[in-house]
Amino acid sequence: MSVFDALSGLAPAKINLFLHVGTVRTDGYHPLVSLAAFADVGDRVTVRRAQALSLTVEGPFAAGLDGQGDNLILKALRALGEAAGIGEPPVAVTLDKRLPIAAGLGGGSADAGTALRLTARLLDLDMPEAELERLALAAGADGPMCLRARPAWASGVGEVLENEPRLPVLHGVLLNPGLPSPTGGVYRAYDAAPVGAADRPAPPADWSAASVVAWLATQRNDLEAPALAVTPGVEEALAAMRAAPGCRLTRMSGSGGTVFGLFDDRAAAIEAAFALDRPGWWSRPAALGAPDIEPRPVI
Repeated sequence: MSVFDALSGLAPAKINLFLHVGTVRTDGYHPLVSLAAFADVGDRVTVRRAQALSLTVEGPFAAGLDGQGDNLILKALRALGEAAGIGEPPVAVTLDKRLPIAAGLGGGSADAGTALRLTARLLDLDMPEAELERLALAAGADGPMCLRARPAWASGVGEVLENEPRLPVLHGVLLNPGLPSPTGGVYRAYDAAPVGAADRPAPPADWSAASVVAWLATQRNDLEAPALAVTPGVEEALAAMRAAPGCRLTRMSGSGGTVFGLFDDRAAAIEAAFALDRPGWWSRPAALGAPDIEPRPVI
């Protein structure tokens, strides 16, 4: 039984190391295949016992949500309460929004997944992991993956997951030029001229970091071209990352506008992140893999 009044946890950024997208289905969803990893940077979610369900948003990117930040968290928690038979969970949620908005980092889904996990733990709901993943679908197709927050292959529309424990930690830099890239608009641009397919590549010959980076270079992000058509200014961030000393691979994550670069080690990533720090840009060194998402008590 939880003896704490509050728990806090990381809602890590999701990085699509590659993203292969097929043509839209009759239900409006797109089939895809991706290999995703999670960063040791992200938003921070805190859940406290309360009389009623509420949400407060703070942090450097809170204003960018423009009042919409509660949708996925509260939707997921209401689904949790219904499944547990308790009505709306009596918790006060604080979202410290540290990731840029509409950044292709799965931020909203990660926030909802973390809130689900923290609330279930705080209220001793004894909810199986599979049930939490089902409820995370309330946050979108990538909700279960963001709740799990471990390297995984995704297929279907993002909801069919296969853990990939062989993926090594990859040292990278996340760079966002302060230009939102709305997912809906990017997919509409993709649908206007679809060129990809939801093909799953054979895995790398071995899972050393160097081999994985070389293998990733032969893959693609099928949303990158339509995202650049919608938000052409992201190309400047891609070019800057490509020019960063020691960068082995540059790619957009998801539907943009965040790009990532992969480097040989943490020191090189930190150096590049500082070099890419421009006014209006957001850059962070990050270890990509399976970050620590264990709930922590708030004293």
